[in-house]
Amino acid sequence: MSETHGGDAFAVVGTDTSVGKTVVTAGLVAWLREEGIDARAVKPVQTGYPPDDDAGFVAEACRAGDAATCIERLEPPLAPRVAAERVGTELSYVTIREGCERALAASEVGVLEGVGGVRVPLAGDREVIDLVADLELPAVVVARSGLGTLNHTALTVEGLAAHGVETHAVVLNEYTSETVAERTNQAELERMTDVPVHTLSSFDLTTPEDVASGVRDGLPADVFPVTR
Repeated sequence: MSETHGGDAFAVVGTDTSVGKTVVTAGLVAWLREEGIDARAVKPVQTGYPPDDDAGFVAEACRAGDAATCIERLEPPLAPRVAAERVGTELSYVTIREGCERALAASEVGVLEGVGGVRVPLAGDREVIDLVADLELPAVVVARSGLGTLNHTALTVEGLAAHGVETHAVVLNEYTSETVAERTNQAELERMTDVPVHTLSSFDLTTPEDVASGVRDGLPADVFPVTR
């Protein structure tokens, strides 16, 4: 991490899009803030905006406008580099990285939320995984809980390790225990990756504020890669 970093930080990344990164990010940030810790989420690039607004969701979940920030926003719901091409603009990786560094440094605990999966093209020839590595952040990987997650999750952890990124934990989201795959994936992934794997059961999401209690009640405190 750059010398401007003033506190602890980690990344919440996913095996794919729509696996629950934003819900987990919002829940972890809200959990920390409820403990009196100045935690903030950072979204490098938001595509599909509007209506998609992950930073806005985190802020609503925390009931605080300063709980999250976004560096760049693009309308097409595509990978950031592709979305930028579609609208005739060019994303600067350096600008994104430096913006994330400043935002992470502005809080006691900064939480970088990924964009899609870790190999999603971000800017130029850089991908989400490069940003996590360059910021020197440990990662919490969010994955689906059902059939197919073994391959996707193991490859994600392997890819992060190849870039020098430590995976602190894996969260299998929307766990229901209804299938044999779900009931066996946790132990199998721990064997395959040698990383702690937690399950997060589905919970009521009537309002963004429900995220804080849902994540806090569903995950153990050691899911955090930083000192609390």
